[in-house]
Amino acid sequence: MDHHTEQQRIRAVYQAWHGGAALASYTWHRPEVMAQDAAYCRVAGAMLAATAGPALGGLRIVDVGCGGGGFLRQLISWGADPARLAGTEYQPDRLDYARLATAAGVRWHLGDLGAFADAGTDLVVANTVFSSILDEGARHVLAGEMWRILRQGGWLMLFDFRYNNPRNPQVRKVSRAQLRHYWPAVAAHYRTLLLAPPLARALARVHAPRLLGEVLEAALPPLRTHFVYACRKG
Repeated sequence: MDHHTEQQRIRAVYQAWHGGAALASYTWHRPEVMAQDAAYCRVAGAMLAATAGPALGGLRIVDVGCGGGGFLRQLISWGADPARLAGTEYQPDRLDYARLATAAGVRWHLGDLGAFADAGTDLVVANTVFSSILDEGARHVLAGEMWRILRQGGWLMLFDFRYNNPRNPQVRKVSRAQLRHYWPAVAAHYRTLLLAPPLARALARVHAPRLLGEVLEAALPPLRTHFVYACRKG
């Protein structure tokens, strides 16, 4: 499958998904979704502070596959300068929403990273992007482009799936071996997080104490379905 064909497949999948009933499981007000969002912010924020540093105001940051701009807004709340941020996306409607909902000054780009300069970025992030790419060749193309725009000494941060989802053939896990293969880093950090969503939803349905889910997530690492990975370009 060539890169262009894979892009078309991803666009079609997301267009169908965003108009379908599956979205109901991810609405923002569901207790398990709010808990997952909070956990992600804790882990990603701690890793970001430990790698790129806690002072984000001077960093040039690109969010690849930014969706509705949620993580860019989180970065702004942590002190990033909107004028130094950029988000890329394949879905025009999501980019339109991101533009309306986010502080002025962010650069928005519909398409791939070809418009970005070599080594012009301090931090490149991608959230549940690679798991949406089934074709390994297309993954390598995107990984190479992310590495190209990252300056020497800059950091790349990825949030994605550790496991395949047997109910969703349109996503595929990203292994630690693949991460090392995609980016020849001089330093790397890896943390797992998030209780398996089916289990988290089941606990929420029976109104189990939130502490129970936190204990399971902490005590049983194999039940954590996602990871945050950061690596530095030498």
